[in-house]
Amino acid sequence: MAYVRSVVRAAPSTEPGRPKEPHVPDLPAQPDLTVVVLAAGGGTRMRSKTMKVLHPVAGRSMVAHVLSAVAAVRPTRVVAVVGHQREEVSAHISALVPDVVLAVQETQEGTAHAVRVAMDAVGPTSGTVLVTYADTPLLEGDNLRAFAEDHVASGRAMSILSGELDDPTGYGRVVRGTDGAVAAIVEEKDATPEQRALREINSGIVAFDAAFLADALPRIGNDNAKGEYYLTDTVALAREDGHRVDTFRLDDVTQTIGANDRGQLAALGRVLNDRILGRWMAAGVTVMDPATTWIEADVVLARDVTLLPGVQLLGACAVGEDAVIGPDCTLEDTEVGVGARVVRTHGQLAVIGAGASVGPWSYLRPGARLEEGAKAGAFVEVKNSTIGAGAKVPHLSYVGDADIGEGTNIGAGAIFANYDGVQKNRSVIGRLVKAGVHNSFVAPVHVGDGAVTGAGTVVRRDVPPGALAVSGGPQRHVEGWVFRKREGTPAADAARAAGAPAGPDADEGGESSQSSHPA
Repeated sequence: MAYVRSVVRAAPSTEPGRPKEPHVPDLPAQPDLTVVVLAAGGGTRMRSKTMKVLHPVAGRSMVAHVLSAVAAVRPTRVVAVVGHQREEVSAHISALVPDVVLAVQETQEGTAHAVRVAMDAVGPTSGTVLVTYADTPLLEGDNLRAFAEDHVASGRAMSILSGELDDPTGYGRVVRGTDGAVAAIVEEKDATPEQRALREINSGIVAFDAAFLADALPRIGNDNAKGEYYLTDTVALAREDGHRVDTFRLDDVTQTIGANDRGQLAALGRVLNDRILGRWMAAGVTVMDPATTWIEADVVLARDVTLLPGVQLLGACAVGEDAVIGPDCTLEDTEVGVGARVVRTHGQLAVIGAGASVGPWSYLRPGARLEEGAKAGAFVEVKNSTIGAGAKVPHLSYVGDADIGEGTNIGAGAIFANYDGVQKNRSVIGRLVKAGVHNSFVAPVHVGDGAVTGAGTVVRRDVPPGALAVSGGPQRHVEGWVFRKREGTPAADAARAAGAPAGPDADEGGESSQSSHPA
């Protein structure tokens, strides 16, 4: 069974748009195991144009989380039952599991009907059939695998994944017979007071012997209030046939909880984020404030990374050892090198090299790359550009479509004018260039190694290596202007106190000049 990465967003070091293979545990495949994923429900309580199972949690769709757990089971085949918005759901699932079998449930007539549609799509099979749901993003692969292994080892016709809750309100109860085996699954609305007092609940995830399931499905009726075919009716059929039905209990059954509305989705997101944070902290990552730190499922962190309050790491971020991120950073699909420092920065599809410094209030757009020891300082925006090793863009600048050589310093207020109204153009700044403040580089231009540009220079032509580039006329002074134009103001009083000359009469011109060019 082939699986691909759950989010089709490549990290900057990979080919853009190319799915990345996820880690699948190096464990033997289960003998003839079919996993059925029920993904046909409409999710009307979400009140969304997006199908419920496609809503994201921790950077993956809900169904992607489930398929990741299913991958750990190493099934022979996966069958996804789709219905509402089948085109979108089918395309999404097929991108994650290319050889998935898609079964269309034209009308939603209950869980047993959905499983019957799935088995019709597969055809005759043997071994084990495991049924799970596409809206349970907290489900962990290790537990699902343990459940499947327990079912196979027991030889049971049917096994139920269950657990105990202190408050089981709203869940179907597992009712046991005198022999300790499962006698029935009773929904809360149908339960007696004694049954409602039971704390063991049905997760809805079940495993069947394939032969028993094939025999039982046609025997399930829809004589109930909803007129639907319920998969839980297989418990009674198994007992009628003399089979024992039992459970595999999870220590934490909350991981089988689904999301039917936005509130439940947010709650699951919080639980999943706490789980992700806990794993990274156990692996040696410092998280200063877990309540304000969000890390998505595909993020990779090295040990001794420090995350300060207000950090969001989204998509396929990768962070090297001893890097410090935060406070108040949002990075998406971004690489951060060993020992880098990132402060109050928004970055997307960017690469921050080892020992580099970014922020505060920096914006790294797709294609931004800082080499080792480079700096993008306060209020600097970088797009589709490389800042070379040790190079600095310290303040208040826009760098778009440019390559800045190693050791170069770009003065405050620099603008790379990359758009001519038709296309984007690229500029190249060489090694060890000293660019003055308030420079504009009108692309495409090339500034040679070791060159210097004066303050306020507009660079429109290539600058040779080692040359000084300046632009603009000489600086002009109009002596006594404040006395003629601003007499009676505090500025005029201050100038008079400083001994400023009154200057010539207005009709005499009154101008002097002084070169502003650097020596």
